[in-house]
Amino acid sequence: MFMLLRHSLPLMLLVLLAGCAAGPASVSQPGGGETLSGPVVGAQWNLLLLGTNERLDLPTTPRFQISPDGRVNGHDGCNRFTGSVELGANNRIEFGQLASTRKACPHMDEAGRVTAMLDNAYRYLIDHDRLVFFGPDKRVLGGFRRAN
Repeated sequence: MFMLLRHSLPLMLLVLLAGCAAGPASVSQPGGGETLSGPVVGAQWNLLLLGTNERLDLPTTPRFQISPDGRVNGHDGCNRFTGSVELGANNRIEFGQLASTRKACPHMDEAGRVTAMLDNAYRYLIDHDRLVFFGPDKRVLGGFRRAN
């Protein structure tokens, strides 16, 4: 119990700080030709938790990276994926048109939950090297750690 509390406390603190976070430095507009910038762009993000405390044991760590041209590429723990991403005011984020390879693996259910988290992401918060996604209902969907 103490270990669970110790590991989930930083994520809970991030949730409390969500209302204080600043928006991205640049906002994307579909077809607007504007490049994305801000702390979520350019870094590789590795999955830490689904929800507030569930760690997945996958052979490949789920990860993603957002490029300045509004594309996202990553790995869900089973398959590679690619798609688009839009950033908006107040840390709004929307992943779209996610497509993935169709490799069969023993952990497809868990990998599908990672992709579903991205599909449902509505807002984000970054605190130091941690990124947390929230759904439209303000529920924590999961957390990532900056890899580079």
